[in-house]
Amino acid sequence: MNLNLLSWIVFLPVIGLIVIALIPRPGQKTVRSIALAAAMASFILSIAVFVMFDRSESAIGQMQFVEKISWIPAINSFYYLGVDGLSLPLVILMTFLGVISVLVSWKIQLNPKQYFIWILLLESSILGVFCSLDLILFFLFWELELIPMFFLISIWGSGRKEYAAYKYLIYTLVGSAFMLAGILCVYFITHTFDMTALAGIQIASSFIPLTALFFLLIVGFAIKLPVFPLHTWLPDAHTNAPTAASVILAGALLKMGGYGMIRLCVSMLPQVAVQYAPFMLTLAVIGVIYGAAVTIRQTDLKRLIAYSSVSHMGYVLLGIFALDQVSLVGASLQMFSHGVITGLLFAMVGLVYDKTHTRDLNNLSGLARQMPIIVVVFSIAGLASLGLPGTAGFAAEFITFAGSFASTVVAGMPVFTLIAVLGIVVTSGYILWMLQRVFYGYPLDKYNGVGDADAVEMISTFSFVAVIMMVGIYPAVLTNVINMGIAPIAKLIGM
Repeated sequence: MNLNLLSWIVFLPVIGLIVIALIPRPGQKTVRSIALAAAMASFILSIAVFVMFDRSESAIGQMQFVEKISWIPAINSFYYLGVDGLSLPLVILMTFLGVISVLVSWKIQLNPKQYFIWILLLESSILGVFCSLDLILFFLFWELELIPMFFLISIWGSGRKEYAAYKYLIYTLVGSAFMLAGILCVYFITHTFDMTALAGIQIASSFIPLTALFFLLIVGFAIKLPVFPLHTWLPDAHTNAPTAASVILAGALLKMGGYGMIRLCVSMLPQVAVQYAPFMLTLAVIGVIYGAAVTIRQTDLKRLIAYSSVSHMGYVLLGIFALDQVSLVGASLQMFSHGVITGLLFAMVGLVYDKTHTRDLNNLSGLARQMPIIVVVFSIAGLASLGLPGTAGFAAEFITFAGSFASTVVAGMPVFTLIAVLGIVVTSGYILWMLQRVFYGYPLDKYNGVGDADAVEMISTFSFVAVIMMVGIYPAVLTNVINMGIAPIAKLIGM
């Protein structure tokens, strides 16, 4: 009996924002307490679902906690939710980031009521994407996410915030237009929006080539991931977004792209995916090297981490289109690990900015003496990002590279993998250089007396560290679950 757990997980943040909206003039403390309660309740339920998730062999490839209600009978569309090994870790990731995003916004002063309404709506929309098993429902949640992110950047952002918000909106809407065209083509061919029925279905079309269908779908996901050269919205959005929006954007929103590629493009059109894998792998290694190289040239802390995300999402694309079961598991784990690692990095940049009022590397130096807790946590996040053994970053990258190198589905995989591995070398360079510049250089007198992390900030950052270390030390806590969702997809590729 699922007791509609997924609906509660998805819509508890909506209930929270409705409560906030209905209170005439709530104080800052009231608003953030309600937001935290709603986000925390959703997170606790997601952990309950993870604990109750059936890991037996008979459950491999099966959707669990399914909720299915007739929604639009005229087009055979359903309110259809469910999770498997692929989507469940991403649901937990988003609910965790939802709690953290409230904590890192604890001191927000500008219109906190509206701010937390948008944060909670953003959380619900992303959760809906990961839980939806009907293409129309999936697309509605996908589009809903645009609204809160646009307002969070344009109102509470900094710098060229309007430019960044509109650029993000335009890029995503263009990708969504292609995706909607692809979804409609799928429906005209198969007469169903059921994502579970479409996985492995033999699609044959007389009015649109399957190659065209594949690229209609993948363009939207490639923009969201993002894939080079469709990545240029990301540095602007990250640089100008408020801290909580950056945490969710890097931590969960980008993962919608990788999830969509696996769930729709690879599952529905496996043979087309195999055919165009070399092209996608080429984009992956370009993204890894280009993103890492451009990161070295950045002097804004947020922009530096934003470009590092372009590089790390290249590893996800590599693992997906190596089309091997191990590489797909690695890509899925990389999405989770990057979510917590980069989420922590953006949270730490936010703390440094709050204390020093600058993100310019040329104006930062020797902060380790003034903020010892922040420097330790920031260093852990940086070392995890470069793949230090014992952290989630190492586990995800090692599994991805091992699976990609050994893949026999696509010719030349060792070459693609070895080129991508070079990205780790460059990553080590810019992470260590950044830490040295910010924390271990000559102390500047103007930063004497700046504060360290307070109690709320320590709770949020230490929570990130705990997850990063747990997954790094015992990755099987996630890989065993992920493999249950990836195994049937890998079989479709071999058909």
